[in-house]
Amino acid sequence: MEQFLIEVKNVSKSFKGICVLNDVNMTCRSGKIYGIVGYNGSGKTVLFKCICGFLHVDSGEISVNGREMGKEIDMLEHAGIIIEEPGYIRSLSGYRNLEYLYRITHKKDPAAIHSIMLKVGLDPQSRKKVCHYSLGMRQRLAIAQATMENQAILILDEPMNGLDKDGVAEMRKFFLEQKGMGKLILLASHNKDDIELLCDEVYEMDHGMLQKVTGD
Repeated sequence: MEQFLIEVKNVSKSFKGICVLNDVNMTCRSGKIYGIVGYNGSGKTVLFKCICGFLHVDSGEISVNGREMGKEIDMLEHAGIIIEEPGYIRSLSGYRNLEYLYRITHKKDPAAIHSIMLKVGLDPQSRKKVCHYSLGMRQRLAIAQATMENQAILILDEPMNGLDKDGVAEMRKFFLEQKGMGKLILLASHNKDDIELLCDEVYEMDHGMLQKVTGD
C-alpha cells in the first residue's frame, strides 16, 4: 500500500471574522492513528474538511506527499471519509446503497461489498431499508462505505456515534486492523477510551488552536 504523509503547516481559517483554526500544525504518516479531542465547535471538523479539500484555508498550507491542497490537488485522494452522515438512498437496503456507490467508481465486485459489511457487523443479505436502520446501523454502514475500497487514508469524525458497547469494541478492533494494514487514520472522538486505546498520537483542539498531548 502506498505510503502517505499529510502535513498541516501554519493553517488558519475564519468564518465571518471568527477564527476557527489558529496557526494549526500537524504531521501524519501511514501506519498510525492520530486522535483529536476537543469540545463541539473547537475546530476539529473544520480541520478535517480542510484536509479533505472541502474547505480552503485562509493562510498556511496542507500538503499530501509534497503536493499542496488547493493548488496541486483539489481534493484528498485515496481517502475514505466520515465527516457527516452520507446521503443514503433511504428506500434501498444497505447493500444496495454500497453497490450503487461502488459502481460509480466503475467497480463490480459483490464479494468485496459482502466482506466489508460482515466486517462492520451488518448483514449483506438483509433487505431492510436504510430508512428503518437504527443510528448505530447507519454508522456501521458509513464505516463500511469509508473502507470498502481499501483506501489508504481514513478521516473519521466521531465514527463511534450511535454504537452500543459491543459495537464500539468491534469497531475499535476493526480500526486497529486497518492501522495494521499500513493506513493513515485521523480520528476525532469525544470518548476518552477510544483515544487512549486506538491512537499513537493525541492532539487537543481548543478555540482553534491545536496542541499535541501525547505521542512521539
